[in-house]
Amino acid sequence: MGAPDGEHCGPYRLLSPLGAGGFGEVHLALDPEGRTVAVKVLHPHLTADGTALTRLAREVEAMRRVRSPYVAEFLGASLDGGRPYVATRYVQGRPLNTVVAADGPVTGDDLGRLARGLAEALAAIHAAGVVHRDLKPANVIIEGNEPVVIDFGIACMVDSAAVTVSGAVLGTPGYLAPEILEGGVTGPEADVFSFAATLAYAATGRHPYGTGPASAVGYRVVHHDPDLDDVPPWLEPLLRECLARDPAARPPAALLPLRIDALDTGPAAGPVDSAPRPAEPRSRPEARPRAEPAPRRAPPPARAAETGAPETAVSEIAAPPQGPPVPAAGLQGLDTREWRPGRRIRSAVFPPEARERRRAVLHRRWVVGTGLLVALAAATARSPLPEVALLLLTAYGVAMLVDGGVALFARRNRARAVLDLGCAAGAVGLCALLGALFSPLTLALALGTVVLVLVVIVLSS
Repeated sequence: MGAPDGEHCGPYRLLSPLGAGGFGEVHLALDPEGRTVAVKVLHPHLTADGTALTRLAREVEAMRRVRSPYVAEFLGASLDGGRPYVATRYVQGRPLNTVVAADGPVTGDDLGRLARGLAEALAAIHAAGVVHRDLKPANVIIEGNEPVVIDFGIACMVDSAAVTVSGAVLGTPGYLAPEILEGGVTGPEADVFSFAATLAYAATGRHPYGTGPASAVGYRVVHHDPDLDDVPPWLEPLLRECLARDPAARPPAALLPLRIDALDTGPAAGPVDSAPRPAEPRSRPEARPRAEPAPRRAPPPARAAETGAPETAVSEIAAPPQGPPVPAAGLQGLDTREWRPGRRIRSAVFPPEARERRRAVLHRRWVVGTGLLVALAAATARSPLPEVALLLLTAYGVAMLVDGGVALFARRNRARAVLDLGCAAGAVGLCALLGALFSPLTLALALGTVVLVLVVIVLSS
């Protein structure tokens, strides 16, 4: 990732990259007044993609509408020029999934504050006529002791047509409502389901529908009950109601703050601290609002009747956390992706150990395969063109000596050096053996067959 436009993007001076996904990059930046902001910049190869620009425009429009201290504040955007971007307040904290992975489940007063903050954020989002569509632990930043909802990358407005491919689902398995997985409409009720699944994860430290392939998790969402065993008794009934399979049975987001305020947390959990949020420097100071109950909005028209540009299914960017960059997938592998029933999704994030093992396997296959091909070619040319055979074996031997020396002295990889030297010696021995057992014509036919197979493999791949 690099800073676009020579360390500037519009009026914002980029300082350092914070994260990246398939859709864009997030940079820590300074605005003209010297305040830190987060700037999300569209990837260069997507700037000419009308679908990507439409998606960024929807994200900008969604963020313009929402006003809440529990939602990352929109500051500015530009959809023109070479590098479209959107700027938001820099939320200085950690994603909820990182907090749970490092510190364990959220309990007591912290769980009460988290539930109330998420409820008020969702009420404000829906009151603005926006459906977030990707509420999950990785998109909730804990700033101080309060949650802040981020990432409206796949949000849609209730009063406008969405631009999602019919039959494809964007979101995170385990936090998508059953009606979405079954090809239904993405309405505000789906956010209520995601709200409850996120709280269940925070309270238990487990994904409420387990882990595994996306298709298996999606099946559990549609056909099984969630895992709420360790959810506190004062919160479990509300979460179970919000996780109902029938969207009409879930409470509207506007009533969630009132429902949570009315809960009795009990002696085990302690009363929820109702003190106001501590004063923090904000780019736009405002008092903590109380979401007014709003009439439940009708769901958008059926997706089959929508006409819009197809939306590219890409991983979204986590909000800028404190410390080292957190990958888009988060520590729990919860990346936003396209999901189709029966289709297995592989994570694009691998541990360093797995990457090293993969490199070792690829190196071994390449060295052995190249040695066999060189030995066969040298044996074929040994009788009519001995100089060519000697040149092939010498070039291969020198390459293996260099690679083995680098592996032994620079990387301290003795096994790789032994493999390189063994393959170099084996190529010479195999060349002599093939030349003694087969005629030049037979070897030429064998070499031609091998080369033809390799060409077919390359072209077909």
